[in-house]
Amino acid sequence: MISVEEALARVFDLCAPVGRETVPLRAAAGRVLATAVTARRDQPPFSASAMDGYAVRDADCGEGASFDVVGTSAAGHGYFDTVGAGEAVRIFTGAPVPAGADRVIIQEDVTRDGDRITLTEPLGAGTNIRASGGDFSAGDTFAPTRRLTPQDVTLLAAMNIAQVEVYCRPEVAIIATGDELVMPGEDPGPSQIIASNSFGLAAMVEAAGGIARMLPIAPDDPDGLRYVFSLAEGADMVVTIGGASVGDHDIVGKVAEELGLDRAFYKIAMRPGKPLMAGRLGEAVMLGLPGNPVSAMVTGQLFMLPALAVLSGLAAATAPTLTAVLTQDISENGPREHYMRARLSGNEIAPFERQDSSLMSILSDANALLKRPPFDRARKAGETVDYVPF
Repeated sequence: MISVEEALARVFDLCAPVGRETVPLRAAAGRVLATAVTARRDQPPFSASAMDGYAVRDADCGEGASFDVVGTSAAGHGYFDTVGAGEAVRIFTGAPVPAGADRVIIQEDVTRDGDRITLTEPLGAGTNIRASGGDFSAGDTFAPTRRLTPQDVTLLAAMNIAQVEVYCRPEVAIIATGDELVMPGEDPGPSQIIASNSFGLAAMVEAAGGIARMLPIAPDDPDGLRYVFSLAEGADMVVTIGGASVGDHDIVGKVAEELGLDRAFYKIAMRPGKPLMAGRLGEAVMLGLPGNPVSAMVTGQLFMLPALAVLSGLAAATAPTLTAVLTQDISENGPREHYMRARLSGNEIAPFERQDSSLMSILSDANALLKRPPFDRARKAGETVDYVPF
């Protein structure tokens, strides 16, 4: 068995971004830029008023000064003559500051009588004008190394960008294996259970920006498994669930190798999830996840999602590890790295008493994985421990 750290490094060695495509800006959120974007205009594109008031020449703003109001500048409807001595232009927030003016007096600082205003309050230090290009300028570049957020899309739109080149969304073919499985809604036989893991993993993939392809359940016979593998053609990642251990019916590794799997490793010194397999199957990354629900979801979190991120164009990175305060005593850990389902509340974390890898109700209640190193000593309530958000 190899360590979690070494296994993840080997998984990353299998991964590279899957390709590039150009998409309209409306479809860019959540994607990763493949090419830096260059702003096509200044922002603001003109000097703009930051307040409602009057645009004037600053040199004319002596105490009690009066001005003739000669026009109006509103958003989308500027005043295009030059402001002269003793003149003022009624201006609204966001409107272009007319030529000749270099200060906006806020409307609360003047009185108005017809078309004449008089300054009644001392002026502040600022001019209440947003300079042209004060936010960004034409030619500035934008190249975040993360998924584009709604805020990023707003910025790109302001840069006058209509489409962007991004990395393609990876396609993940998910294959649940085992004669014991039937789909939700079907009537299971006396020795059968519902296939649940594939639904959770597909939801994981889609929440992380990938495209999940749930293939038919593969039976426990080589010919049937080969057929389902054939349906995964074109996928960037193939994820199998179950059948990767050493029992008589665990044939995934054998069949995959017959189909050309170049195996990177098999078995990890962790729990849950020891019988995890990875390699390259043709052009696709392959992960063979354990069949128990908790094992499948935990290894999906720790291995599938980081691999998917690299395929999506992001840098290789492990699942984030944070710290919290333990609320109860826990015994020493054994020789394998242990990821205990836990409930995080504020900065406090409590592992569930029952950690059996078949307990889906506890899986649903957990929002963190308490991370125990191999041979970790017994811990007392109040100590700080590591966890992975889940």
